[in-house]
Amino acid sequence: FVAESISVLAIFSILFYIIYNHLFEYKYAWQHSSRSLEVKYLLACFWEGQEGSFLLWSFWHCVLGLMVIKTEKHFEVPVMTVVSFMQLILATMVAGISFFGWKMGANPFVLLRNEMNAPIFSNPNYLSMIQDGNDLNPLLQNYWMVIHPPVLFLGFASVLIPFGYAVAGLWTQDWKGWTKPALPWSLFSAGVLGLGIM
Repeated sequence: FVAESISVLAIFSILFYIIYNHLFEYKYAWQHSSRSLEVKYLLACFWEGQEGSFLLWSFWHCVLGLMVIKTEKHFEVPVMTVVSFMQLILATMVAGISFFGWKMGANPFVLLRNEMNAPIFSNPNYLSMIQDGNDLNPLLQNYWMVIHPPVLFLGFASVLIPFGYAVAGLWTQDWKGWTKPALPWSLFSAGVLGLGIM
């Protein structure tokens, strides 16, 4: 899980590097950012798209999962099994794998030339012709959009932990013991989601 967490952090960092440095040959950077955006809005570009949102969600699962590993002893295995399974589901959303013509998820690292059929890509110097990106949605160019989504996604991710404890109670047939460690996580989730909505 630690190796997976490092991998998610690396993917998160690489995608932000692509957006921050305006590498518009990547479809995600071209589609969601532009050179005119302030740095805080470049961060908001990260979660404007579905792929970035799923990566943000996965990042919070990593943070919370590492906290569970550090603090929980009795229910660690069943809770982390639930967290790891959810990470697998989220990973399918950003893998962009095709099965017999059916595409599962979307890869944030696809190149623009591989996704769009335009005459510009027949020119070997097409990158010099892409001067700017498509820009961030004007409705999202607000400082609250830098704060609101990460807080809400932390809330979404944190609800998985009490659910993991409930599954752990079923798994270990400890019908009441799981409630005590799950309660602080439930209160944390409610508090974070309430803060995100506020």
